Amino acid sequence: MSDRVTASLLALALAAMPAGSTSPSPTIRTSGCLAAGDGYLRARVRGAIDLDLDWKDAQMQCDGAPRPRGENNKSSGVRVTIGGPLRGNARRIRLVFGISGLDEGASGATLRTNVTLFFEGENRVFATLGDDKCTTDSVTQNRVESLGGERAIYRIVARGFCIGPASNPAGTERVVITSFDFAGRVEFGDDDRHEPTPPHP
Repeated sequence: MSDRVTASLLALALAAMPAGSTSPSPTIRTSGCLAAGDGYLRARVRGAIDLDLDWKDAQMQCDGAPRPRGENNKSSGVRVTIGGPLRGNARRIRLVFGISGLDEGASGATLRTNVTLFFEGENRVFATLGDDKCTTDSVTQNRVESLGGERAIYRIVARGFCIGPASNPAGTERVVITSFDFAGRVEFGDDDRHEPTPPHP
């Protein structure tokens, strides 16, 4: 899918959201990030907007889940959503990290990553429109909660950077997330676990 088509779809998605909201998920945890209170996010943003973010667990809203699996049931990685503190008038900054090729409980290094930066309450968003502009240098996952049945929460710790820009849907503004470092959560359920396909005889 081209950047132009992706940008158009992103603009349509924003237009369809309720006024004052650009939240990418309705199921985000609303009180803190992790049960142990050890979530955090640090990020440096430069360009059309300059930001130095430093959020602690109690200020954050967190969510995370596997991304849809690709061909041959291959993992497409995880999507981690972290929102920061309210800034008045229902405004909040939220980042979404799509880390490729990461299975449940796995660690990794040098993983392609896409990043979306939402400004809730301002109808403003920046997206890398692909996973070729950002890299997660290192990532680990540790199981921290069981939710009954086969559902489990993992603490995911990741660090990385971007060398390419995230653009607004119109393509008129750009920012570069020069570094990011976070501890958030990812929830896996039974539907996310797949047995390997046996070889053909």
